[in-house]
Amino acid sequence: MDLGAILGPIIAVGMIMGGMIAKHAAGLIPEILINLPSILIVIGGTVGALMVAYPIPDYINSLKAIGTYAKASPVNPEALMTEILELAGIARKESILALEKRVETILFKPLATGIRMAVDGTDPNIIRDALETEADFEHEEAEVSVKFWEDVGAIAPTIGILGAVIGLMKVMGVLDQPEKIGPGISVAFIATVWGVGVANIFGIPIGKRLKRKASIEHHARMMVMIGIEGILSGHNPKLIEAKLRIFVHSPGGEH
Repeated sequence: MDLGAILGPIIAVGMIMGGMIAKHAAGLIPEILINLPSILIVIGGTVGALMVAYPIPDYINSLKAIGTYAKASPVNPEALMTEILELAGIARKESILALEKRVETILFKPLATGIRMAVDGTDPNIIRDALETEADFEHEEAEVSVKFWEDVGAIAPTIGILGAVIGLMKVMGVLDQPEKIGPGISVAFIATVWGVGVANIFGIPIGKRLKRKASIEHHARMMVMIGIEGILSGHNPKLIEAKLRIFVHSPGGEH
């Protein structure tokens, strides 16, 4: 479980509510949270707009990406480098065939696939092409989910403004009743609060985290390609390590 992914929204919502309480606006909290018209306009409008923008399979996969958002990164670059170097050492001391018994213990699927193809005697160029094609495809698919959640961040505030305009139009009908104008305007802006909140606490941050995790996995696949190439070429593990080390010590990496 990715602790930051869980704590982040909780802290954000909690601090916003805390700020409202500090400003003596605690009475607005239940009014905002249970305002059904605003929820229907913002959430329903955003859901519908995204259905227009994305085919249903992409839509479903993007929602499933919440699992990726909440989980820790699927691969640890340093652990992957250690495993690749261990495999390189075995292949250099014994032979590439000695790696066959290790294939089933490899957890990172692209590495297992590459080693299996190497053990089977597949041409190195074919192995690299296969791994590159899979890496590019998976990265492009991950980018769909990233864009989906970024679009949640772009669409929700606009739908919120639409809700506010609808509320203000209703207020226009009671201009001859001054006592209703203030409360009416307040209710109108609740939709805007929902739109901005959904966008900035969920949509945009989820998109950014998914993008970072997709980048980490793509880098891991590049490490696999470099490692397999080095193993098949019989390079010294220290040389392979020098090439892989840049991915392990990349700025902002999750290690």
